[in-house]
Amino acid sequence: MTMTAIHTIGIVGSGQMGSGIGQVAAQAGFSVLLYDIAGEVVDRALATIERGVARLTERGKLTAEEQRAILGRVRGTITLADMRETDLVIEAAPEDYEIKKAIFQELDRITRPEVILASNTSSISLTQLGAVTKRPEKVIGMHFMNPPVVMQLVEIVRGLVTSDETLQVVDALAKKMGKTTIFAKDYAGFIVNRILLPMINEAIYALYEGVGNVEDIDQGMKLGTNQPMGPLALADLIGLDTCLAVLERLHHGLGDDKYRPCPLLRNYVAAGYLGRKTGRGFYDYKKA
Repeated sequence: MTMTAIHTIGIVGSGQMGSGIGQVAAQAGFSVLLYDIAGEVVDRALATIERGVARLTERGKLTAEEQRAILGRVRGTITLADMRETDLVIEAAPEDYEIKKAIFQELDRITRPEVILASNTSSISLTQLGAVTKRPEKVIGMHFMNPPVVMQLVEIVRGLVTSDETLQVVDALAKKMGKTTIFAKDYAGFIVNRILLPMINEAIYALYEGVGNVEDIDQGMKLGTNQPMGPLALADLIGLDTCLAVLERLHHGLGDDKYRPCPLLRNYVAAGYLGRKTGRGFYDYKKA
């Protein structure tokens, strides 16, 4: 398959990442089919895209005609079998291997044999996901940063069996979407999260051990290292459950105790304090 053969992109998982990827793809001129198991999630994703595109029009970055054209390219579905009409699929389901495994097995059955199956996973092995399909050479990681509409980077992860052709097509696709790409090998956490999550974890340990409070830790890292957002606020944005899942995968996959998740992080997740998406993490967003 070549880039010119890609007209319709399927997005499996219509949460924060899926809706953002869908908007980016639609703005790049692709037809987009958004899937989720729940109709209200799909409706919310479509509304999020509509608001996002409207903001761009208000700022003068799009014309009213361009806005209508972009929104006209996006559709939603709660039927995974509709993915049979797509030319490439990007899976953006929760960061859980069993969930993703089931999705890839079903997509392998539904879609045409030449269709590339990409995953937005931030830490799960693409070699493992490819192995549950009959097309491992067409399985690849396409890891967008959060939020996809704003962040410039796409981390492309090649599984052990991923072909050169698949890599080239996905690289060209990401660039068509206006993104900058980097290439990572299929090891736990890839590049970005292998470096980022230990920093976040260490910030949580600093809080856990009373080295500083939430505001001082974040302010220290923002002003002391010129980061736009402190590590604890960033953890809240990513989702503390996602941070914990990635750290556990790093710890298990690389076997090094430096990746051991902080007990405080485990407690926050157990309490349901998952960050912005639940209104409470290291910060209380219900007061904001």
